[in-house]
Amino acid sequence: MTTGNPGPRQIDTSKAHPARIYDWMLGGKDNYPVDEEVARKLPPGGREAATQNRAFMHRAAAWLAGQGVDQFLDIGTGIPTEPNLHQIVQGVLPSAKVVYTDNDPIVLRHAEALLISTPEGVTDYVEADVRRPREILRHAREVLDFERPVALSLIALMHFIPDSEHPEDIVRELVAALPAGSYLVLSHAALDLVPEVAEKVMGEYNKAGMSLRFRTREEVARFFAGLDLVEPGLVTTTEWFRTPPAPPAEDSGMYAGVARIG
Repeated sequence: MTTGNPGPRQIDTSKAHPARIYDWMLGGKDNYPVDEEVARKLPPGGREAATQNRAFMHRAAAWLAGQGVDQFLDIGTGIPTEPNLHQIVQGVLPSAKVVYTDNDPIVLRHAEALLISTPEGVTDYVEADVRRPREILRHAREVLDFERPVALSLIALMHFIPDSEHPEDIVRELVAALPAGSYLVLSHAALDLVPEVAEKVMGEYNKAGMSLRFRTREEVARFFAGLDLVEPGLVTTTEWFRTPPAPPAEDSGMYAGVARIG
């Protein structure tokens, strides 16, 4: 079953947008020359990092579904790239419910493709910004049962929230709304793994008018404060896995973790 009522909205093609740059790096076609221009200025390895991050999301979602988690709130969804999160989890639990959230109208334009659920399950989409967590939670409660565990997915999102907008408080507010037994799934660009590359990437995004704030491992760990990190803990995207086979041993510029709430 699919829900939501996406409608047309003007897309600004004169400014680059993180979701469209990410789409380009994943080999997608739902981007514009202004997005490609920024992406091509980035240091080598951007496409590999995007692919590694996507693979982490797949592994984490599949593991959680295997643990019986059948409700997912995915914020910062990005442009649909198959397999999407709902395809992963509904492949394990056909009755799973997924609420997607993004603030880019191009994602809204593609929501019809995004909202293809199994007959037993539900997918829903809301256009909203993570900076407005109450709005997201209000909508999510219309679809998800907050009396049962929910997996909150923040994949490659919080590094777009500067310190001045209190990203830790945003995550804390979202987590506080979830019942015990829920999970936080988060990946975040690293400042301290390859610092010179991180500085270059942040510089290119900032020159294009997009805030980007890579963080150290210690800073990323604060998003998980008070939660029970699942093994192997807070590691790089290419190191995180629960179910063999292990992913290829590759360098990564992003941290990733999954933590249980309550």
